[in-house]
Amino acid sequence: MNTLSSTPLPDPALAAPALQFDLGVGGMTCASCVGRVERALRKVPGVQEASVNLATESARVALAAPAGSDAAALEAQLRRAVRNAGYEPLAKGAGEAAEDLSPWAGFLPVALGLALSAPLVLPMLGDLFGQHWMLPAWLQFVLATPVQFILGARFYKAGWHAARALTGNMDLLVAVGTSAGWGLSVWLWLTAHAGHAPHLYFEASAVVVTLVLLGKWLEARAKRQTTAAIRALHALRPDVVHLLGKGGEVDVPVAEVLVGDRLVVRPGERIPVDGTVHEGHTQVDESMLTGEPLPVAREVGAPLTGGSINGDGRIVMAVTAVGAETVLAHIIRLVEDAQAAKAPLQRLVDKVSAVFVPVVLAIALATLLGWLWAGAGLEVALIHAVAVLVIACPCALGLATPAAIMAGTGVAAKHGILIKDAQALERAHQVDTVAFDKTGTLTVGQPRLTAFEVVPGVDEAAVVAAVAAVQSGSEHPLARAVVRAAQERQLALQAPDAVRAVPGRGTEGEVQGASYLVGSLRWMQELGVDLGALARRAADLQAEGATVSAVAERTAQGLALRALLAFGDEPKPGAREALAALKARGIRTVMVSGDNRGAAEAMARRLGLDPAAGEVRAEVLPGDKATQVAALQQQGGRVVAMVGDGVNDAPALAAADVGLAMGNGTDVAMHAAGITLMRGDPLLVAAALDISHRTVQKIRQNLFWAFAYNVAGIPLAALGYLSPVVAGAAMALSSVSVMANALLLKRWRM
Repeated sequence: MNTLSSTPLPDPALAAPALQFDLGVGGMTCASCVGRVERALRKVPGVQEASVNLATESARVALAAPAGSDAAALEAQLRRAVRNAGYEPLAKGAGEAAEDLSPWAGFLPVALGLALSAPLVLPMLGDLFGQHWMLPAWLQFVLATPVQFILGARFYKAGWHAARALTGNMDLLVAVGTSAGWGLSVWLWLTAHAGHAPHLYFEASAVVVTLVLLGKWLEARAKRQTTAAIRALHALRPDVVHLLGKGGEVDVPVAEVLVGDRLVVRPGERIPVDGTVHEGHTQVDESMLTGEPLPVAREVGAPLTGGSINGDGRIVMAVTAVGAETVLAHIIRLVEDAQAAKAPLQRLVDKVSAVFVPVVLAIALATLLGWLWAGAGLEVALIHAVAVLVIACPCALGLATPAAIMAGTGVAAKHGILIKDAQALERAHQVDTVAFDKTGTLTVGQPRLTAFEVVPGVDEAAVVAAVAAVQSGSEHPLARAVVRAAQERQLALQAPDAVRAVPGRGTEGEVQGASYLVGSLRWMQELGVDLGALARRAADLQAEGATVSAVAERTAQGLALRALLAFGDEPKPGAREALAALKARGIRTVMVSGDNRGAAEAMARRLGLDPAAGEVRAEVLPGDKATQVAALQQQGGRVVAMVGDGVNDAPALAAADVGLAMGNGTDVAMHAAGITLMRGDPLLVAAALDISHRTVQKIRQNLFWAFAYNVAGIPLAALGYLSPVVAGAAMALSSVSVMANALLLKRWRM
């Protein structure tokens, strides 16, 4: 992410409004650079937090802005801080332009370095075959000097800025090490006796600079691959749309589209923005957004998501969201946020890298003095010290975590799993308990009215019509089932009065002067409603797994039962397999439901859950779901994930260690969750935990090899077992290997 933007961050605890800035930062090369930029940004007045990501070359800054402050001026202060630290604040849009470069972009300096270094290395190869092709000292000087001071100028510039700031980075180590090798060679050449050809080290300094440049170029290529998911999402936006006006179809830029416009989408074209089908019918391919491979049917009134591909039908759509409010824009923001965020594990790396370079400089000095004390001479001592400086560059440390996170979140997004932040990704691999909301998550969420039992002597059609009228304004699945049943019976619904929803219990309202209460049996019990002759029937229906509600009417004698309603739901396709997959991973699964215990346990058995083992939490009010999550967390310190889709699931999603929201649910649930599943497929839960596990595994592998490489390489270089050339090659290889290992995540499949 190489753009700069500012968006308000809601935080009522702050006296001043907070702004979030995303900056592009050019010129960073290692983990030490990251720490330097963060320290520089945190010194800007008002900055609360600054997080810098080496792999994305970006910085995210949270800043408390005084009332009346100018966002442009604050932006300028942050840019100036980056520049004063020795790095380049990238202009808006620079990163996107860079992403479109060819695979060989930026290779010219590397090619020149290889061309100039090859003649210097050739004599070394000749020695292996008994050939003495040593070049004259003046020719070695002519070949090595441009590499050292022209191609390697970037190391001197960045190293000088680091030295001025009394810090160290990779560039400083390379500049000091190669300058020492080049300077030693010049000194040996100029002080050599006439007729004596001293052994020079021009090839070491030139090859090290070239190898480092090669390594950085390979890193840049790999970074472009890790951001492929973002580029693919951006590519889903068409540039031109067919606007339907009074004069017919007119092609206009997508940026000019307004909510309420009518757009024509032809067969095979991408749907430009969010909307609904106004005319026609078609099949829509949403695989790039949801990971669902099969096209889905869309009739009049059905929703359309921008970025999906229209099938073989010409349709007219009504626009409901444009720009930053579309689902596609929301997905892009989530992926960008996750890739720009810093994982908790990375903070350990930052602490290590803060002292790493000074320690390496001290080890290099100790190596120099140690070899001099052993009587090896300045030439040998200096070469060994140079090898220490070169091999210890902390590039791999800085790339280990963000590279894996970028690759992991990118491939997850491709399969319909949106990870909001790196913390959720890192925490998810520790989950040992998954709590599922029942309705809409494990079940289809479209219950049907399976039975309507009235009290003897009551007109069934009149009661059905009255209950449907009271429920007509509710979005609750059970209420919609009643309304559908009334419509199927072709009953006329009257307009209700004084409708009042009682959270977790039911609805109350008046129809033609009569007051009705429709809700759970528990509510009826609390109100003292006697089920009378229908009590046995209610128990039988519950035993069969139905969700049972009751209808009561207010009379002069009090509340009187009028009818029982039984609802049935079906398990989602794949729900039973999803729970079995989680159990196979050793993860405990629990279903949380507001249904009565009989209905909840009957559905649980159909899903393969064992009520006797405590895998069902029934009769849980919406406000108590978060309490159930807390209770699970307290059972031996379990790490709990909550899966839900409704508004009433949001507190539980926020209370869980990891919240997973079904993308077919509400925006509130998606905002409360750390991970959003773009399809309402329970199998995605196991997939999300799996990609988290594999990503953290890659992070740990990368960190292990980065640390192990330095732990093994520095002593070997100090003891004289590694030449500067070999050290340079190993250093470049370490960074490339970390990126390559992270890119293996792109091969992940569900």
